[in-house]
Amino acid sequence: MERQEQSVWLTRMRWRLRGAWLWPAFIALTLAEGVALQVLPIAGDGPGGVLPGVLLAGFANLILIAAVAPLAGHGLRRRRPDLPRVVAQNYAGTALLLAFAAAVLAGGLIHRPAVVAAEEDLRAQAAAVHDYVITQEPSYAPGIALADPVRVEDDLYRTCVPGPDPKRWLCLYVNTKQRPAGVTLDHDRTPNTIPRS
Repeated sequence: MERQEQSVWLTRMRWRLRGAWLWPAFIALTLAEGVALQVLPIAGDGPGGVLPGVLLAGFANLILIAAVAPLAGHGLRRRRPDLPRVVAQNYAGTALLLAFAAAVLAGGLIHRPAVVAAEEDLRAQAAAVHDYVITQEPSYAPGIALADPVRVEDDLYRTCVPGPDPKRWLCLYVNTKQRPAGVTLDHDRTPNTIPRS
């Protein structure tokens, strides 16, 4: 009798060890996805840091584990009735986490050209503002490092540079669709960081 109990215990332990990948995968993939969302954002400029990326990935992964994994585990048990319910849910949850991580990576790689283009546009507008200030408005040159560019629409930025008078900034519209970028003076001297009327 004792030998049979030991055999059952060993069988259960084997199943538990084989199905115990869900939570280690959750931790590792959530951290990796948080970094990936910042380095390779799937939309816009990303979540704004690794920690917000980890929180976003963790929330999505928890939804997968809580809502989708039980259904997927049930489907897996229909195909493999020998699997205990807990093991089937662990297998299904781990597979879902891996699929979601692959989707995050693929989305980041697909969105990468847009991120690179946006970075190039930002550099082009910075160079155009620098050149304009140096050649046309040299009194604003000390404030170039404090310029505050804001994307108004695709390929168009409004960039304001502080000058000697804190109430009169030099504000420029920069069109990065042109090469080199085109610069137009904005007669409204209110900086982007202060709401304009």
